[in-house]
Amino acid sequence: MLSASFRLDPAFTIAPVSRRTFGSFVEHMGRCVYTGIYEPTHPTADSDGFRQDVLALTRELGVSTVRYPGGNFVSGYRWEDGIGPVADRPVRRDLAWHSLETNEVGIDEFMRWAGKAGVEVMYALNLGTRGVAEALDVQEYLNHPDRTRLAELRRSNGADKPYGISMFCLGNELDGPWQTGHKTAYEYGRLAAETARAMRAAEPDLELVACGSSSSSMPTFAAWEAEVLELTYDQVDYISAHAYYEPLDGDIGSFLASAVDMDHFINSVTATADSVGAKLKSKKRLKISFDEWNVWYLTRFQATRETEWQVAPPVIEDSYNVTDAVVVGSLLISLLRHSDRVTAACQAQLVNVIAPIRTEPGGAAWRQTIFHPFALTSRLAKGDVLRVEPAAPSYETARYGDVPLIDAVATHDPESGDVTVFVVNRSQDAPATLTVPLAGFGADLQVAETWTVHDDDPNATNTATDPDRVVPHDLAGATVTDGELRATLAPVSWSAIRLTRTA
Repeated sequence: MLSASFRLDPAFTIAPVSRRTFGSFVEHMGRCVYTGIYEPTHPTADSDGFRQDVLALTRELGVSTVRYPGGNFVSGYRWEDGIGPVADRPVRRDLAWHSLETNEVGIDEFMRWAGKAGVEVMYALNLGTRGVAEALDVQEYLNHPDRTRLAELRRSNGADKPYGISMFCLGNELDGPWQTGHKTAYEYGRLAAETARAMRAAEPDLELVACGSSSSSMPTFAAWEAEVLELTYDQVDYISAHAYYEPLDGDIGSFLASAVDMDHFINSVTATADSVGAKLKSKKRLKISFDEWNVWYLTRFQATRETEWQVAPPVIEDSYNVTDAVVVGSLLISLLRHSDRVTAACQAQLVNVIAPIRTEPGGAAWRQTIFHPFALTSRLAKGDVLRVEPAAPSYETARYGDVPLIDAVATHDPESGDVTVFVVNRSQDAPATLTVPLAGFGADLQVAETWTVHDDDPNATNTATDPDRVVPHDLAGATVTDGELRATLAPVSWSAIRLTRTA
């Protein structure tokens, strides 16, 4: 059996937990919108056509923010197509996913859905095929109160009050050659800076996200961020980061260590941004919006991609297993560990498309395995993120070298006194004993609740016919004894342990 330990102290904080870390993503892609969040003929559909079973699962998931409407889709999107009488809305080609977009759901419908889900909207602008004027138009429609043409148009469409969106993404993945309107770093940086400057003329307190690299494996990674930020540094608040992970060539060991790559990605973007800030002699510290991340079996998609022009075709509807859920849990640990710089993040996507929630048209909705670590982390991570340095054995990986078998982060809520430990065991065959001295908290703590995601079959999945095949269960035997938390972690497992003060 493996052995791991780390010490917790409330004095060693990283940053407060940001609720925006638990964001999601709704793109007009595949069945995310149509037969995902929206299906007027579904038995659970409300008067606006939204599936109430999906709404309930979204709330249970603990989503704070939703990025909309894309994604690659946004770089060819005309927002005006999705307002006004539905019967008058045009059907358009979506070049990104070779689909047909009916525009049955647009800004006003989505904002109503967001209100019902209780989420903040992070709105992505089209800077692929459009520019400053169109960005100002959609900003006016969304946020201006009245008396202008577009504000009055919004009011005539049923939204009397402005939507008050405060966070805008200045385009999407424009470093990628696949992106409609792909640009060089200089071309994009100039456009993003001018768009940001114009938008701030109307609303100075907006939070604006510049496009970072679409992947750390891009040949222009870091150079793209450096050039874009030299042009936009004073006008933006965030630089974006996107990353997806999958097991390559059956290499589960490297796959379980995916958070090592995410850590490196974040540290690299932080260093680049800070270097630009120093060069510009700025005291401002940019934040990172990690607004696309997840497990995605990308090589499988690239091998089977279809290009038929359909409405809401099934696209990248990956079925997730236990190992995938453990990796998702470890990526959340990485995001929390960097809460001093990563203050917004969006798991891509919410429904059906590489998603924690799956649906059948006219039928059931269910939780995929990756739903559980996200929902539990969102619910339990409160207060301040604590610095954790586990002492644990390591193992050799083909992609990332020597990697610790145990990874963890913890949070402490000063108001309630609760401490929550989030931990993964990456070993594929050995359990691990975990010991965490708690003397720094100065009061007796006891185990309040424990959860673990593990199965004897790491390839087990949830399906429409067996939606609860994989569910979190109690981490048996976790105790606080003599001022130490002690627990046994199963192989390939993610666990959360909440401690509270004794009465």
